[in-house]
Amino acid sequence: MSAKQDGKLTTDLMRDEKNVVEDLNVAPGKKLSEVHIRRVTKMVKEYKGDIEAHLDEEQAKGTSWSGRLADKIASFGGSWPFIIIFISFLLLWMVWNIIGFTVHFDKSPFILLNLILSCLAALQAPVILMSQNRQAARDKQESIMDFAINFKAEQENLAIQRLLHKIDHRLAEIENKLDEQTGTNSSSDTPN
Repeated sequence: MSAKQDGKLTTDLMRDEKNVVEDLNVAPGKKLSEVHIRRVTKMVKEYKGDIEAHLDEEQAKGTSWSGRLADKIASFGGSWPFIIIFISFLLLWMVWNIIGFTVHFDKSPFILLNLILSCLAALQAPVILMSQNRQAARDKQESIMDFAINFKAEQENLAIQRLLHKIDHRLAEIENKLDEQTGTNSSSDTPN
């Protein structure tokens, strides 16, 4: 990411942060409007999208052509089009070699077909494993990011909780002082 893009992203985040503060800075007892809620939700989705785009970009940079090829093969190998094409191929192969008026190049235990299927399985399994390893690495990155976000949220919650305890303590002190003042005022006001 260039310095110019980084600066623009920082400026956008600061602008968005100000908008969130404005959105959330409503009078006590007053609820956020639909517009405010949509605005905050949109910002959260954009932020999440930026993180996912950054993860995709980083993963694409660190991926070799063979890794990308493995991903494409694994995604095609686990799709309905592959299954339909493969079943069609198998049925065509068997019908071709069973019907009497065609040339039989692989007769009925279909040894050549078994060899082809074994080779396909032998090649497809490692490709799928490579793709799964790459996906596991991406999942690990995402879980680390989720942990960091959750940890930050927990820290903010703890800070808010400490602040609320301080406010509660201060209110209790104020109430005690008011009780003392009203208690001394009421005792001095009553004649003996």
